Amino acid sequence: VKPLDHSGAMAMMMKPPSSFSTSPAALHGAPVVNDDSTPAQCYGFPPMAEDMFHFPVDHATAENICCHNTVYAERSGYLAEPAVNLFGRLDPSMETTFYDSVCGLPLFVAPRGRSFGEFREESLAHGWPSFRPAEVVTENVVIHDDGRVESRCRTHLGHNLPDGAGGIVTGGEDRYCIDLVCVAGAPLVPGDDNYKILEIINATDSASETGDGLDDMTSIRSAERGFRDKIGKYSLKVAVEAVCGVMVVAGIYFFGILPLLRKRQRKQYDTLEID
Repeated sequence: VKPLDHSGAMAMMMKPPSSFSTSPAALHGAPVVNDDSTPAQCYGFPPMAEDMFHFPVDHATAENICCHNTVYAERSGYLAEPAVNLFGRLDPSMETTFYDSVCGLPLFVAPRGRSFGEFREESLAHGWPSFRPAEVVTENVVIHDDGRVESRCRTHLGHNLPDGAGGIVTGGEDRYCIDLVCVAGAPLVPGDDNYKILEIINATDSASETGDGLDDMTSIRSAERGFRDKIGKYSLKVAVEAVCGVMVVAGIYFFGILPLLRKRQRKQYDTLEID
């Protein structure tokens, strides 16, 4: 098994170590925390037993990828395997909501701002479901500074791989390359095994407003804000370059072309007077 940032074709399903298991604390509705008192991935809960798209899922592997990992991914092309056939299960005439596989929060709604065919072709070309900024449910998705994407439930989702070789540096649009097994959940209702995680998150959010929450959100940012900040900087750069370009053209005209035109006009006028 090799670390993966979703950009290579060497993606493989991880084999879950035997030490990976759902915490007893999570089973009793208590948030699981790391040694530094930050919440554990998925708050210690496993992915839900049933998935929205009804394809066969190795739940131990899904738990390994979504809840015990930040660098590995499902194998490239998993979404198109005959047993999965994601796009064959979707209605091309409608938007599809993709839910967190652990806590059921809506994370992505696609396609938006493009056709179903464009969404499908881009995802198949890259090997994983690929979402654009307009398709992100921004209040439920966060992006780490290194581009890693996760949900409010601390479910690992994938990575942000912007367009272009330079990505953010060149101003390319964000593209969220996401593990299907981590966004194949369904909305939860009271009584569901994982519903307790939503109560924990709500309690944590309320405590965070007074500064007492477990969540340290200083190292993450919403997808919408990241995209807006990047586009804002890019727009400013374009505006500055445009102004500079106008100034250069104006300088060439006023200090180069215009004097030549006036000189030519004077010469023509002198010629007429002589005649």
